[in-house]
Amino acid sequence: MQYRIDKKSGNKLSVLGFGCMRFPKSMQKTDELVMRSIELGVNYFDTAWIYPGNEEALGTVIKKNNVREKIYIATKLPLVMVKKPEDFDKYFNQSLQRLKTDYIDYYLMHMIMDMDQWNKLKSMGIEDWIAQKKKSGQIKQIGFSFHGSGSEFLKIIEDYEWEFCMIQYNYSDENYQAGVNGLRAAAKKMPVMIMEPLLGGRLATGLPKDAVNAFKKANPDISPAGWAFNWIWNQNEVTLLLSGMNSMEQLEENFRYAEASGIGMLKDEHTAVYKAVLESINRTCKSLCTGCNYCMPCPVGVNIPGCFSSYNTLYSMGFVMGMKHFAMSTGLMSEKDSGPSQCINCGKCEPNCPQNIAIMNELAIVRKKMEPWWVKAAGSCARAFLGKKRKKRKK
Repeated sequence: MQYRIDKKSGNKLSVLGFGCMRFPKSMQKTDELVMRSIELGVNYFDTAWIYPGNEEALGTVIKKNNVREKIYIATKLPLVMVKKPEDFDKYFNQSLQRLKTDYIDYYLMHMIMDMDQWNKLKSMGIEDWIAQKKKSGQIKQIGFSFHGSGSEFLKIIEDYEWEFCMIQYNYSDENYQAGVNGLRAAAKKMPVMIMEPLLGGRLATGLPKDAVNAFKKANPDISPAGWAFNWIWNQNEVTLLLSGMNSMEQLEENFRYAEASGIGMLKDEHTAVYKAVLESINRTCKSLCTGCNYCMPCPVGVNIPGCFSSYNTLYSMGFVMGMKHFAMSTGLMSEKDSGPSQCINCGKCEPNCPQNIAIMNELAIVRKKMEPWWVKAAGSCARAFLGKKRKKRKK
């Protein structure tokens, strides 16, 4: 495993961090993944109060195997839930309890969007609260995750003595949100952790065929995910990247890439490959959704990320693959339809979207493209047929 130094704390951090949001549903598999990752040298684990069941799962594995002192835990204060100063302790203490620990190595303000949001937190006394937690040793390093404009990011990093930050960054998002300018500005002050290096998995398994072929032609031994990781690890401003690994195969593959990574590893010929891939992506990508699930749950059960992912797949991988993805993602033939036609335009999803997607409008576009009358009719017939079979089985 390769490591980079957090110059604020002196901690030696693995360049591959474990993003815990997509843990397997099986506790046994989660245990095996976490312990194998530690064995391979991964020492940074990122979770959040708002990720369902993740803090509890990580805490259970850590306590069971007595590995707390071998790793650094990052978790987050759910700003969308904070309404009053008392909530700081409420959610922090719940995280400690779930993680079965008495301190957090890297604690983040979760999903800061702009200075107005940060100023509101300051008016509630967040700076004094942080100081108290730092003094007590319950928080070792304080930071924030960011989902806003580049200009707001630059204001926020100047306004407080942050000890680290987390931004969305990958070869298709170089100038999105904080972007490369934000990365470079922040790196002069603090460690920078990277989330969404694969854009919700799209840069690993959702690329257009000609993009995949471009990577394969350049080096058939490196997968699209490896190319995406290498682009990030190549930059000396990056401390580590997070990967949401949910299988042993993903973990082992990502470890191999991390072990071979290095600053300045990419040459001019590699830059040309990324350029060709980006041109291919830009021709096919229709939705910016990364599958982060912050818009979920939908009050009426629409699988919002699934709808957008299927829509992108239709354009990048073809009609048949896209519709297959859509049928599986939205329960087209199941008892409960979670497709875009179920949307009631309540708007509860949009304020929570880190990508600022006009979700209601885009769902309407997806509905028009992927739910024409004949698809809806086929789904209704399939549900009716399967419903009869279910009733027979129950008898």
